[in-house]
Amino acid sequence: MSLAPGRSWRTAALLLPAGAAAAHIGPAATWLPGLRPLLFPGFAGTGRRRHIALTFDDGPDPVSTPRFLDALDGLGVRATFFVVGEHVVRHPAVVREAVRRGHELGVHGWRHDRPWRPAFARDAEEVSRTVRAVHEITGHRPRWYRPPYGILTTSRWRAARRAGLRTVLWSAWGRDWTADATPESVRARVAADLRGGGTVLLHDSDRYSAPGCWHAALGALPALVGGCREAALEVGPLSEHARAWAAAPAPAAGEAPTR
Repeated sequence: MSLAPGRSWRTAALLLPAGAAAAHIGPAATWLPGLRPLLFPGFAGTGRRRHIALTFDDGPDPVSTPRFLDALDGLGVRATFFVVGEHVVRHPAVVREAVRRGHELGVHGWRHDRPWRPAFARDAEEVSRTVRAVHEITGHRPRWYRPPYGILTTSRWRAARRAGLRTVLWSAWGRDWTADATPESVRARVAADLRGGGTVLLHDSDRYSAPGCWHAALGALPALVGGCREAALEVGPLSEHARAWAAAPAPAAGEAPTR
């Protein structure tokens, strides 16, 4: 159906913002946990079949993060910590200690906000700013990116690509950010979705969630790691998990993400 000439420009003006918004938020479909491993295995962090990648978001936190470092030492496990840039610069000693103990850092953004509006320049600056902060403090350049809340937009995906980061979400989580989370509930929730080659999401801080909820994730670690080992699965950081990805480079800036 054609539009009357007098209305066509008004219709176009309405459709253009809607189209831009759809293009911006479209990649957020990768958030869907049930479909992600099937449709977007790279974003889900699907790696070596006999390996589990253990990852933590929202740190560094001077109170809780050291407790996780101690627990991981006791278990003989290294992990990947996705850090928030503004807290990296506030707590550099915690960041350096994580790296000293053999863990690796990924970028979780400069701030922990929801990206509902397109902001290409801002997202590019904030991702690169976090990369610089981690590099300057630790001497190591991060390799991974995970957007806050796992909401991937076109501008944040492009910002990560321009910074040389690979975006990795997760295939299993513990819902450890809730007020009613317990070590048992976290372990059970992870186990429900976890398979060999999966990536686990937990949190080493309660800064953006229910106060004290990090105790549930911390308490779940021994049983979670023990269960993986009983199933003959190794547990470690993304760098060990993702060796197969090295043969398949991520798309260049401006290209669409592949499945």
